[in-house]
Amino acid sequence: MTDWAAILAELDRRRDAARAMGGEERVEKHRAAGKLDARQRAAALFDPGTFVELGTLAGAPGADGLPPPADGLIAGSGLIDGRPALCGVEDFTVLGGSIGDAGSSKRFRLTELAAREKLPLVFMLEGAGHRLTNHHANPAPNDLHGLARLSGQVPMVCLVLGPSAGHGALTAPLSDFVVMTPQASLFVAGPPIVKAAIGEAVTKEDLGGPQVHLASGVAHNLAADDAAAIALARQYLSYFAPQAAPQDGERRLDGILDLISPDPRVPFAARPVLDLLADAGSLLEVQPGYGGALVTALARLGGRAVAILASNPAVNAGSVDAAAAQKAAHFIDMADAHGLPLVFLADTPGVMPGTASERAGTLRHAARMFAAQHRARVPKLHVTLRKAFGFGSSIMAMNPFDHQTVSLAFPAISLGAMPAQAGASAAGLDPEAAARALAEQTASAWNLSGRMAYDEIIDPRDLRNALLQGLRLCVDRPLAPRNNEGILP
Repeated sequence: MTDWAAILAELDRRRDAARAMGGEERVEKHRAAGKLDARQRAAALFDPGTFVELGTLAGAPGADGLPPPADGLIAGSGLIDGRPALCGVEDFTVLGGSIGDAGSSKRFRLTELAAREKLPLVFMLEGAGHRLTNHHANPAPNDLHGLARLSGQVPMVCLVLGPSAGHGALTAPLSDFVVMTPQASLFVAGPPIVKAAIGEAVTKEDLGGPQVHLASGVAHNLAADDAAAIALARQYLSYFAPQAAPQDGERRLDGILDLISPDPRVPFAARPVLDLLADAGSLLEVQPGYGGALVTALARLGGRAVAILASNPAVNAGSVDAAAAQKAAHFIDMADAHGLPLVFLADTPGVMPGTASERAGTLRHAARMFAAQHRARVPKLHVTLRKAFGFGSSIMAMNPFDHQTVSLAFPAISLGAMPAQAGASAAGLDPEAAARALAEQTASAWNLSGRMAYDEIIDPRDLRNALLQGLRLCVDRPLAPRNNEGILP
């Protein structure tokens, strides 16, 4: 025992130094800004008492013989709702959260563990990117290689909780789900480098704050503070866990008739319909501030996690623009990669027309969305609510016999290549022909049910029950092998 005393005392000294982070003064300054410190963030992510650190003593020794505490990255594993997961948390109190050589190795080690053990991976960013003193010619793979390989293999979450620049910031667009707080910013290079490189004077908020990246689509959701962001990460990962015990079974949606008018010209907001449809308290909208013509949300139906894409007629009548299609394509790929059934609720006049839409490349983005839903291996459950025209119907998985588990429609639907009134005018139809076209569209539910274009025409109040019955059909479906690599945007 005597022989061990000095060795163990030195181990304790080095551990204590690493766990002190950047020192009491810097840590208190960080907390005074309304933030959790890096170790508090890691502890908050995992179930109490389950965090296990790796690489505590990593880093090159300094003048005092000790490395920078944890080399500026708190890394390890723990349990989230009883299931294992991994995390890496940049520590802004240590050299501005910059990435040292050892920190870079830790980041790659996390991606290796996530790939091998099929575990979710969470990164929390607040750092200055690569350290200038690093050995930049190192030929070894880095965490970006690891993150790219992980895409579509395990759920990846990135929380941006302060300024994040350079290499570290690239973690966000390589992740499935990105959350920012009001104090966060994300950029290729910070304001001083922007000023030196191109002469532009800009604040970090205007350069890459949440208002920038929620609008650009790089970030998905905004959280009020660190604790809210971490809670959102835990909620997001819960949808990829084994099926929850059903607490909310079949029930009629009597209130839906007050939310959706049978007149397709009357807009409605999709979110209240989804709140009514999903198990109580289970709905998480992803990217609510981007591509608003489509709502993408994770939810549970009868305890089973699903991915919902719903037309939102409250925005541009539900016309799909470039942003909505981009959002939807990535969401579909994510759901397919992780085995979540896709529920499509269609109410759209089609793809957005006009010069701005064409210049934005909407057709290309809509085509990618169509390809994503067509190649999806997971169960697809489609419901036409009121209208589905042109390519808008195809990207919302309406096409009959396109691998849907169920294909349903409400009784008051209108379908066609385009809305009859506009189409008749464009085609120069005489009044009698135009009237026939309009009559055919307004009788679409009855005409198409007669040709088995839908499995069933349902009472809107039976929407939830019909979807639960559809999910019963595919509860044990094995997934076919993927024929592509990853889901990178």
